[in-house]
Parts: sequence; C-alpha cells; structure tokens
Amino acid sequence: MTKRLTWIYWVAGLLVAAIVVAGYFRNGPPHAAGPAALAGHRAPSFEVRSLDGKQGSLAQYRGHIVFMNLWASWCPPCRLEMPDLQRFYAAYRSRNVIVLGVNQGESARRARAFADSLGIHFPVLLDEDQQYGRVYAALGLPTTIVIDPAGIVERGFDGPLTYDQMVAAVRPLLRRK
Repeated sequence: MTKRLTWIYWVAGLLVAAIVVAGYFRNGPPHAAGPAALAGHRAPSFEVRSLDGKQGSLAQYRGHIVFMNLWASWCPPCRLEMPDLQRFYAAYRSRNVIVLGVNQGESARRARAFADSLGIHFPVLLDEDQQYGRVYAALGLPTTIVIDPAGIVERGFDGPLTYDQMVAAVRPLLRRK
C-alpha cells in the first residue's frame, strides 16, 4: 500500500471515530442507566400484597433507610445474595435500616417457599405485575435500590451485592444522622 493510501485510511478512520463519539455526546455527557438513574428522585411506591397476605408498599417504610431488593426464585444470583441480605437485615435493623424484598412476578406460594427455604425474615412484597421492576428500571435481577428516610433514591445497583457492598451502600446514610 502506498503512503498516500495509508494516510487516507487513517484520516477516514479518525473521521468515523469522531462522528461516533460526537453522536454519543450529542445530548451532553452520558447518563446513568438502570436504577442508578433514579438517584436524587422521590422513590415511587405501589400498593401490593405482602408475603403475609396484607397490603404493603415501600411508602410504609418512610422514615427508615430502605434497602429494597427486587428478586425472583428462578434467579440464581438472587438465591446466592439472599443469605447476605438476611445477615445485613439482622445486623442493621436496629440502626433504622429495613431490607425490603420485592418478588417480581411470582405467586405467593412460590415466593414463600423460596424465602422459607433460605430463612428469610425481612419483609417481602409480591409484585405480581412487576411495577417496581419497571419503574426502577431493573435491567435484570437482582436489583437493589437504597432509599433515604425522606423517600429519596440514594443509589441503585444491578446484580448481586456482597455483604460488604451492602454495608458500604448504607454507610453514607448512617453518617448523616
């Protein structure tokens, strides 16, 4: 290949790259996607049944730090995360932290069997219509949303968290008290 042809390919490549990058930043810097995009906004709440058959919602936990976890029994990462969620709940509920499980689209029987098999004692809501998953932009399961006592989304996470990550996620809110 000649030097001139090589130079033309380089210029053409740089031009294509510049067009792609310019299109990506056309509306400003990239924004967070998924549940993280809701940080700083009021946390939406829906009335659904709880695992014990009563009506429940996220709103009933205002005044608490809420660690809301969206899950399903068919989700292997959800199953792996559950023992750490229970451990986190046991360790932090005395510090005004509520772990709120929100089952996505399954029957009460299936969700109860799953929770019982893992020794889950934190509150569980049954979101049969997956309203929480849609409004919190869950890109998959599990999805976790951390909500401050005033009902404002602090952070959002896609995928399973370790116990240490759970603690780190609420630490800033505990310091604000």
